[in-house]
Amino acid sequence: MIIDAHTHIFPEKIAAAAVAKLAEAAHIRAWTEATEESLLASQKRAGIDLGIVLPVATAPGQVIKVNDRSARLNEKYRQHGIFSLGCIHPDLEGWHEELGRIRELGLRGIKLHPVYQQTDIDDIRFLRIIDRAAALGLVVVTHAGIDIGVEGIHCSPAMCRHVTEEIGTFKFVLAHMGGWRNWDEVPRLLADTGVYLDTAFSAPAFDRADDGFWSQEETKMLSAEEMVKMIRIFGAERILFGTDSPWSDQAQALSFIRNLPLTEEEKKAVLGENAARLFSLEP
Repeated sequence: MIIDAHTHIFPEKIAAAAVAKLAEAAHIRAWTEATEESLLASQKRAGIDLGIVLPVATAPGQVIKVNDRSARLNEKYRQHGIFSLGCIHPDLEGWHEELGRIRELGLRGIKLHPVYQQTDIDDIRFLRIIDRAAALGLVVVTHAGIDIGVEGIHCSPAMCRHVTEEIGTFKFVLAHMGGWRNWDEVPRLLADTGVYLDTAFSAPAFDRADDGFWSQEETKMLSAEEMVKMIRIFGAERILFGTDSPWSDQAQALSFIRNLPLTEEEKKAVLGENAARLFSLEP
């Protein structure tokens, strides 16, 4: 089973506006309309069996509504190929109770976005959320490193290490190979922590907008050699295939991983087995 462990969709009525706004801020192109239907079509073209949706709450008032919608989506995931995690916001007053409800809803984990939520990942507000999520057995997935469309960094490799020192061992996934464009620091600071990394929006080059903002050289990300080196340092069993759809072409991203000089066992682990085990997803 091929699992894309990092995708995004929006409700159909706001998807076009949301994607346009984000694409303009980042000066990049989207590969899908970021709707449920368009993600399913993209997965079918690419040969991906399941996409894991990572919802982001940019305001506390969004959390309950988004989690309810995610739970409804998951009622049919075995039939249609999309499974959603839950979301939480560091300023939500009822965060403790909502994390318990997330577990009861069967969402398996939460997505944090320190940049959009304007809170450092090792801030006490996140630390208490992560500690509670870990106690509940929930997977914690966070955006890591720089965000292409927003200034400032709220989730550096050093901050992530601090989280592991404070919380201990838990199911912690750092998107974008541990820290987008902080990749020199990732192996040095995080290889011995037990964190997972996902490959989303880390290779190959991203698709720039035609506005001259990005040069072709600036669109380059991790090379095949750099990706393999990172995978070997962390171990293939700690790497999840992800695309950040709609911001990457799923077929292109899948081809990149398949063409890496890894063993077949390593590829199977990265492309689906690790995610299936981590999120307790049945084939």
